[in-house]
Amino acid sequence: MCLAWGLTFLPVKIAVVHVPPIFLAAARFSLAGLLLLAWAGRDAFKVPAQAWLRLAGTALLVNSCNYALLFWGMAHAPSGLAAIINMATIPIYTVLASRVIEGQPISGRRIAAVALGAIGLGFLFATRTLGGLSAAKGDGLEFWGLAAIALGTFCHCVGAVLSRKIAGTMPTLTLAGWQTAIGALGLILLSLALEPVSGTHLRALVEWPTAPALAFVVIAGSLIGFTIFLRLLRDWGAFYAGLFAFVSPVIAVGAGVVALGEPFGWPEAIGALLMFGAAAIALRK
Repeated sequence: MCLAWGLTFLPVKIAVVHVPPIFLAAARFSLAGLLLLAWAGRDAFKVPAQAWLRLAGTALLVNSCNYALLFWGMAHAPSGLAAIINMATIPIYTVLASRVIEGQPISGRRIAAVALGAIGLGFLFATRTLGGLSAAKGDGLEFWGLAAIALGTFCHCVGAVLSRKIAGTMPTLTLAGWQTAIGALGLILLSLALEPVSGTHLRALVEWPTAPALAFVVIAGSLIGFTIFLRLLRDWGAFYAGLFAFVSPVIAVGAGVVALGEPFGWPEAIGALLMFGAAAIALRK
């Protein structure tokens, strides 16, 4: 699971060079949604009538808002840093969302996690803000790309917390399938509204190198990785299943440095270590 999710950032980074980023996300989740619902089989129809409104709202947060911002951000930021910000902040944002939405108390340990995570993000943004090494080698919108990824991850966590109320009312695969499919519809509408999609982009989806990149993120990221995660969540619980936040970003950083020559200096290294430390504190039993 960690290998699949860690490597998905690389093909996305490659594919967004050839097609608009939100359009790519819409294609990914359209395919994944259909496959997940087909995989659910008869269970796909086991959605209580009163759950549809919350299901649609959480789908727009977890998939539409999150991945529109994530894929746009990855078009302008290094894939390794995108993975760190995306995955290492999930435990921290979930703590905050749980407090605001569900009223769960935040212990001193979790306050420390939030503070440490904020410092870590500061290091990750430092060279972009100050115009250092990474900013000089990167995109002019790199800072805003990383900010978009952070905002998208927060949308994901809010949607995930809101999903808890309906998670027990239907099979897990049914929830995942409909959230993915409805999220895909939201991404399609966003792409049509914000991006200049043309026939050339449609053809690019079935051509090299976009086609294999899209196939990898659908099969490895959405189907294999997510299915393993659900199994681990069932058998191990949220704590152990959440440990991917430490492994997958390391894989993503290594793949970005080796395959794409992405910069990764000491501010990024310090920021990553602080983010991992914050995630460890937030996840700790």
